[in-house]
Amino acid sequence: MKKYSVLLLLLPFLLPAQVSETHPLDNGYVANLIEKYKTAYRGPYRDLKWFCNDGTLNPPKEPCESGGVQHARYTDEVAALGEKNHLFLGQILASTDFEAFWDTPNDHSRLKQYMIEKYLKSVDDGWVNRKAQFYRGHVQAEDESEWGKNFFLWLLEKPDVLQDNFYLVRQAVKDIPHSGDDNVAQLMRSQSKAIADAYPDFQNLRIKIHGQPTRSDIQSVREFQQKNAANLSASLNSQFDELISTMDDFFAPVNIEDLKSGLAEVSDSDLKKGLSAQIDKLGSGSVEQNIKHSSEAMWTIRERIEAEASASGKLALLDLSLRLESLLIATLAGNEAGNLESLLEQVCHLSMASAASGYTETWEWNQIRGDLNFEDSGSITLEALNTLASAARNQLNWGTSYNKAVFDEDVTRFEGFEPMSTGFFDDRIRGSIALYLGNKLGQVGSFITSEENLRNEVLDVSNTSQIKGLNPGYANGKLIIVEGDLRNMEVDPNSIYAFQRPPSDLNPVAGILNIAEGNLVSHLQLLARNLGIPNASISDGNLQELKKYNGQRVFYAVSNKGTVILKLEKDMNAVEKALFKEEVRNEEMIEVPVEKIRLNQTTILNLTEVEAGSSGVVCGPKAANLGELKKNFPDHVVDGFVIPFGIFRAHLDQNIPGQEQTYWGYLTDIYASARKMKSEGRAARDIEKYQLDQFSKLSKMIIEMPLLEDFTRDLENSFTGILGKPLGQQPVFLRSDTNMEDLASFTGAGLNLTLFNIRERDAVINGIKQVWASPFSERSYRWRQKYLNNPENVYPSIVVIPGVDNDCSGVMITKGVSSGRTDEITIAMSRGVGGAVEGQLAETWAIQKNGGHKLIAPSRELYYNSLNPQGGTKVIGASLDEPIMGQARIAKVNAFSKELISTMESRGIEGPYDVELGFKDDKIWLFQVRPFVENKGALSSEYLQSITPEVDQKKSIRLNSTL
Repeated sequence: MKKYSVLLLLLPFLLPAQVSETHPLDNGYVANLIEKYKTAYRGPYRDLKWFCNDGTLNPPKEPCESGGVQHARYTDEVAALGEKNHLFLGQILASTDFEAFWDTPNDHSRLKQYMIEKYLKSVDDGWVNRKAQFYRGHVQAEDESEWGKNFFLWLLEKPDVLQDNFYLVRQAVKDIPHSGDDNVAQLMRSQSKAIADAYPDFQNLRIKIHGQPTRSDIQSVREFQQKNAANLSASLNSQFDELISTMDDFFAPVNIEDLKSGLAEVSDSDLKKGLSAQIDKLGSGSVEQNIKHSSEAMWTIRERIEAEASASGKLALLDLSLRLESLLIATLAGNEAGNLESLLEQVCHLSMASAASGYTETWEWNQIRGDLNFEDSGSITLEALNTLASAARNQLNWGTSYNKAVFDEDVTRFEGFEPMSTGFFDDRIRGSIALYLGNKLGQVGSFITSEENLRNEVLDVSNTSQIKGLNPGYANGKLIIVEGDLRNMEVDPNSIYAFQRPPSDLNPVAGILNIAEGNLVSHLQLLARNLGIPNASISDGNLQELKKYNGQRVFYAVSNKGTVILKLEKDMNAVEKALFKEEVRNEEMIEVPVEKIRLNQTTILNLTEVEAGSSGVVCGPKAANLGELKKNFPDHVVDGFVIPFGIFRAHLDQNIPGQEQTYWGYLTDIYASARKMKSEGRAARDIEKYQLDQFSKLSKMIIEMPLLEDFTRDLENSFTGILGKPLGQQPVFLRSDTNMEDLASFTGAGLNLTLFNIRERDAVINGIKQVWASPFSERSYRWRQKYLNNPENVYPSIVVIPGVDNDCSGVMITKGVSSGRTDEITIAMSRGVGGAVEGQLAETWAIQKNGGHKLIAPSRELYYNSLNPQGGTKVIGASLDEPIMGQARIAKVNAFSKELISTMESRGIEGPYDVELGFKDDKIWLFQVRPFVENKGALSSEYLQSITPEVDQKKSIRLNSTL
């Protein structure tokens, strides 16, 4: 999938607003408008008109002489939303300009909005068209269908449109009418939901139809209708009849000739012949054979559709792919595998069908498909079974994250005025083969846990095999389920949070659960791993099941091998309760060494003047270790300089303007007053509020503080002498570097401020003061206060370096983060600058020293940051159809990691290492190295070890084992 370039001057990591939006969207106004339209006879429409081919509008009784179509005209309010806010309600396709609807400059937002609205109409009785759906003539079905067909023929003539947007186009073909097509599965789900909303006793059957529909459900619906006949209105009886008819269509036997009829449009004779032969095998074989042949035919289409010469042939192939998927779903419904071999074959073929549906890019599927093969030798080892299950789980998780990445921006926008929009993601999955792959994987997971005698215990969640522990630890607190927009979210440090995706600037929490694995080496994940905060990946279905426990107190534990326990607090045993005794928790606090600090270094240091031993003496570890790298790898580290601790302290020793007190005196008084409040027995909450209020005031004073003249001259000389350009002409990064990070037991990754690529003189000077103030922010304070015994002894230094406009950047850990292996490295890379560290869904690999490599997760970031030579950043659309880390980069980073490990160890600096790096024109640039810190207490905890029994992975299992 390719995102077209959006070049904007923005703050770092700010996602671009849609370029056509010239006015901020008032969500309250839009929500009220929608409610008004739901009850208005004409809904979002003003009147009926003829839309003539010559551009004129005629009254409804005066057809166009030049030809045209008749349909409703939007109200002035709806038209204004489209023009000013790029928001389209009640879209009518006929007479819409193709290019405007494809909407390339806005990443196809108008098309996606149409699809989201179609979902909302299906689950909310017409949504904005609740009354207008009965407004005669507002839309002509035949005109919509004719427009849809012509739109796709126009679109599919575009070169590379399927290479760049296969998943989106295939989903659009499912939703946009184009002559005789249908989406029976979605119709079945929406009809059953409408009945359950009107008649709640139908809810259980509705859940069954949404989750695991089978042919027997038709009879169950009939029996329910008969049993409740006395209580059903005429309208509800009609809805039941329509649902039963739809279910009959859904489970109807396949018509081979009907499937093949679409191939007439395909111009590639070899492709047509091959697909025809595959289709002929359907309908007469076993369930397993039909699953196999349907999946293989779908994959044939995915592999070869781009080579088809005609647009009509491509459209026919997309229609065939969707019909094959529907056939596959109908075949699976109610047909359970009889033994392990049959189940594994189904999982393998459903994974292929998922890839064929576009849930992963072709290169991503090729990375895992080899792990989905197993020899028909009568048995399989537990290790091989786990490998196969892991590969299939990756296909499922990568697919759901792909779906979210494609639609997330527009769904998030719709959520602002219509909360039901969140269900769009789930509907896409439930209406696809991914739902059935997830169900089959659940069966495989249950089989594995029974063989390993190892199972997750997560309340009453049904499919715990999709839950995977990431960071070991344990916690006790309130469970909070979080969905939707996380910006400016406040969290309780004593609660356990379940996120769709945790924010990169998260304040301290007791525990984390998140959809899929996320980024294993983001600053947040490294903090969690370092501090023993339990963290596990769950599926979206798991999250939905956990909702009923929202707000309840729970015990949560993740073992060092990934076992997860989540139970209600009242069900904790004596051993679990003992984990939270005060004396046990106090042992985990960390003391920051301050005895070596030299504050008499009050001039700027060249990066070449600091080394590893400078850490905690004149500067923080970022500067010290970067200086060490500069000495040992001079061609891979940019020139730069360091503003040491002493300059910070010299500035704080100034008097606050208009006061007798110094900034430093103000700071020490905050801690003195807090200690006094504690001795007086004041509540911890009150002490914290006092400190945060005072730190907020101090931060503002530091930002407004005048710089010393000697320092300003030193700064100007350093820019000219070290960076080669005057202050104000060289864009630089300002990186906070305190004495309270990268310690033996505390990483502090990402807690303080880094300013990106700032150039203007005033911006640099003000930026230095902002970085000095950042250790006193609420987030930084909370993390330090939670884990450090002496958080008041914080001293920031600053690393000043020019940026490198990387092609890609990220983090390398010189050990296996997931596996724990010391003979491999983990690397997570994103396109552009600032990659991986801020929680981006980065492309992540495990690379063995012998060169072997395995994709852990592909990137799902559709934008990346590029440096502007004038300062600031540009945001550019990313393409996912090729890997970031190709073979050449994998080989280069693997070789370099060996050189780095050898050099650092020879200098007495122990690993493993956490390295921030980037590639520019295939050259590696180094930006930081720090120790990779894990929580030794969590890794060695007797309790966590006790919930993970040893398992013989070489154990042999018969493939004919019953399930």
